[in-house]
Amino acid sequence: MRYFVTVEGRNFEIDLGDERPRVDGRSFTADLRAIPGSALRHLIVNGRSVPVVIDEGRETGAWSIRIDGRRYEVEVLDERERVIREMTGSGRSARGPRPVRAPMPGLVVRLEVEVGESVAAGQGIVIVEAMKMENELKADAAGIVSKIHTEPGRVVEKGTILVEFDAVASGPA
Repeated sequence: MRYFVTVEGRNFEIDLGDERPRVDGRSFTADLRAIPGSALRHLIVNGRSVPVVIDEGRETGAWSIRIDGRRYEVEVLDERERVIREMTGSGRSARGPRPVRAPMPGLVVRLEVEVGESVAAGQGIVIVEAMKMENELKADAAGIVSKIHTEPGRVVEKGTILVEFDAVASGPA
C-alpha cells in the first residue's frame, strides 16, 4: 500500500508493500509499537530508537506528531483518497485557510490578528522580517483564527507554523 504524506509542506511517498518500508524510494528497517493507554509510540528506524507522540487530528488523515519536543502537523492520504481529492478538487482549502507558515527564517515583527478573529482571504495575518525586508503573510481563504504559535520578537525557522485557522461556519447561526 502506498501513502502520500505531507509534513511541514514537504511531500513524501511511503510504500509499505514490501517487507521493508520505502520512503521516496529509499528502503528502511522500521518498527512502530504502541504504548497501551497513551498516544506514545516507540519507533525504531534503522536501529535508532525514537519516542513519538501521535494525536489524531479533527479531519480524516490529519495527525499531530511530536518528536523530541517539536510538533509536526502531518497529512496522510492513501492512494484512493489522493485520487478522490485530485478528481474532486477537494482538500484543506475547501475547509478553511491552510496554516500560515514562515516562508524563510526570520523575525516576527507584528501579529495582525487575535485568536477568535474572523479573517478574509488575502487578509494580512503576520509580519515577518527576513533579509532586512518586512513580509506580510496572508490568509489563503476565509476562516477563524484558532491558534497563534508565535509572538513579536520571536525568531522563526522556515516552515514554522505561525497561525492556524478553523473553517468559517456556514448556514444560519
